[in-house]
Amino acid sequence: MPAAVPNGSMTMTMLPPAGTALPISTFLPATGREESYVENILRMNLGKVATLYMTYENNSDWNAKIFKGVLEAAGRDHIIISDPATGMRYLLLMVNLDYITFDEPLNYNLPFGSANNPVTRR
Repeated sequence: MPAAVPNGSMTMTMLPPAGTALPISTFLPATGREESYVENILRMNLGKVATLYMTYENNSDWNAKIFKGVLEAAGRDHIIISDPATGMRYLLLMVNLDYITFDEPLNYNLPFGSANNPVTRR
């Protein structure tokens, strides 16, 4: 629920920025299940090699760029990958992410982190 902030004689409702994912512990009220967000799926697949397709608007040098590396971390607004050949690490912003591919099956468990509901597609 958005926070109500007093502002003189009126109350303003503060909302998170557009495109902001909710915390991992967010549940769907009617079902009691956790919601599925990209960062949660990425966290279930840390250590796997991923190919990330990114778009950078208004960039004349490179509008689109492809990154490939080992998935090290994922947050609400970022992904960290590393290149095993060079040791270089990349901090990539989710706002630029178009899509991600993996060369192996994904771990996908809902609710997040639950061992009693494994779903792996091959």
